[in-house]
Amino acid sequence: MILAAGKGTRVRPLTNVLPKPMIPLIRKPVMESIIEHLAQHGFDEIFINTSYLSAAIEDYFRDGERFGVRIAYSYEGNLEDGRFVDRPLGSAGGMRKIQDFCGFFDSTFAVLCGDALIDVDLTEVLAFHRQKKALATIVTKTVPIDDVSKYGVVVTDDEGRVQRFQEKPAPADAASTNANTGIYLFEPEVFDYIPQGQEYDIGGQLFPSLIERAAPVYALALPFQWVDIGSVTDFWLATRLVLSGQVKGYRLPGTEVLPGVRVGLGVRADWSKIRISGPVYIGSGSYIGDDALIEGPVVIGPNSVIEPGAQVRNSIVGEYTRLSSVAALSDRIVFAGKLIDPYGEVIDIDDADIGWLLDDARKALVYDPIHDALRDAMQPKPSSAR
Repeated sequence: MILAAGKGTRVRPLTNVLPKPMIPLIRKPVMESIIEHLAQHGFDEIFINTSYLSAAIEDYFRDGERFGVRIAYSYEGNLEDGRFVDRPLGSAGGMRKIQDFCGFFDSTFAVLCGDALIDVDLTEVLAFHRQKKALATIVTKTVPIDDVSKYGVVVTDDEGRVQRFQEKPAPADAASTNANTGIYLFEPEVFDYIPQGQEYDIGGQLFPSLIERAAPVYALALPFQWVDIGSVTDFWLATRLVLSGQVKGYRLPGTEVLPGVRVGLGVRADWSKIRISGPVYIGSGSYIGDDALIEGPVVIGPNSVIEPGAQVRNSIVGEYTRLSSVAALSDRIVFAGKLIDPYGEVIDIDDADIGWLLDDARKALVYDPIHDALRDAMQPKPSSAR
């Protein structure tokens, strides 16, 4: 099961228009990488719970066939007076809803959050889970002591059996440096501990209840890559990791036209007249004007227009963005009409009246040689006099 029903409030404004699992890392939704990883370890039947902006997830992944898996969905909410009213049930409550509906979880199953890049060896986790005869196994990752206040940490005995939890402890109070990664294995008997028809959380309610009842809950600390997209800053850092090739197994799209510079299909640019240094990805159908300056790491979304002389440094530029020739963009994210810094501070482009610097490329353009040429070609030719 992939958990995908949350609103992702800490990643706003990105999640104003997209559910968190659909946030793109170089053109690929983060949850797509999770599904690919699950398939590599033999998990090929996947239920996804949805709620907030559910259609974006369901319309993209559909039945999962093109990813080599089978996918079903559990929507948490109702259609009332012609609009969808989201009613998320919590991570454990969402599991129980699926089980009550169709008994899907009939053997050992995995539960993962839909908003983190991972390369954990799930085959090793499964072997540990079975060897311990665990009801539940939590995958943890050892983090520096100075970072424990960012996470829920798991305290175990020498055999790996969970004794207790600490939620974001101060470094001086931390009894462990093993962070809960939100990756779990369960046996179907866990549903004996989850109430029916109510909101219920795995971390905050289910696990404390299991520990109180002395159920066999274990944790396995593994070294693996875990890139959580929990905030705008996380998105910023994760994009840089992907772009620079530091995420194991993540294949960058496009074709390399210069060292460290990859482009999609139909990009219009004279590279001999552009000052560019990687790592850079430019999406398909974009136009890069002469004498533009692009200093990576930079992502430019598809169908964007970077006018001659414009400068882009260390930035993520969303699709259909136009940068004017006098624009100098540095350390910023352009997304859905917003200008965002790496820490989440937001400027609305329309409210700030800076459309002359950057705007939607589909609006009437100050400079667009492509559309100007098409417009001129379509003008009726004057007929010759007879």
